[in-house]
Amino acid sequence: MFVSKSMSRKLITIEQDADILEATKKMSEHRIRHLPVVEKDNLLIGIVSDRDIRSAVPFGTLHDYDKMKQDKKLSALKIKDIMTIDPVTISSFNTIQDALVLLQKTRVGAFPVVDEQGKLKGIISVRDLLRTFINVMGIDDPGTLICIVVEEKIGQMKKIVDAITEEKISFGSVLVARHWDEEKRAVFPYLLTQNISPLKRKFEKMGYTVIDPMEWYIDQLHRDE
Repeated sequence: MFVSKSMSRKLITIEQDADILEATKKMSEHRIRHLPVVEKDNLLIGIVSDRDIRSAVPFGTLHDYDKMKQDKKLSALKIKDIMTIDPVTISSFNTIQDALVLLQKTRVGAFPVVDEQGKLKGIISVRDLLRTFINVMGIDDPGTLICIVVEEKIGQMKKIVDAITEEKISFGSVLVARHWDEEKRAVFPYLLTQNISPLKRKFEKMGYTVIDPMEWYIDQLHRDE
């Protein structure tokens, strides 16, 4: 799936000479946390976040009960003074996987989506990525996630899928993850049923190890330490 299918096309932007008061108002009205900063023809030159504003505005200013005094202080602070110049961007032709990897590397909350000329076409945030991940994984439907530990060899996935299909259970999705044992993999089927006890017994009879997904995660963390 491409970024173009998940990004927000409703662009709320701001200019570099605008003041922080205007940025705060836009964020509040549109319930957003990031504002791309653009010039003529929607050319991206920066981005400002709610965190940037909190860092720039003295604590006492935000709690100043003299509104006129407060507005005067905020209007003196310009976006160009606090924005991130040349922010990390992504193309609409990148995949969601690309965006997730980039998110992990950069630890930012949103990526402006630009074309080859650097013009803003959209923005994709952590919230957009989570929504897309939920849709792709099918976990918005009621179901149960299980974890099956298997050997790293050809044919294992087919055996698991066949075993589930034989029980007439529908899939939401299947995720395969690395295991701390390099010769094994952890398979996570998301099944659209609440009754998985018979299936778990079936997998155990087939020689697989079935564990609680959370136990796998905690155990993985422990081994990584």
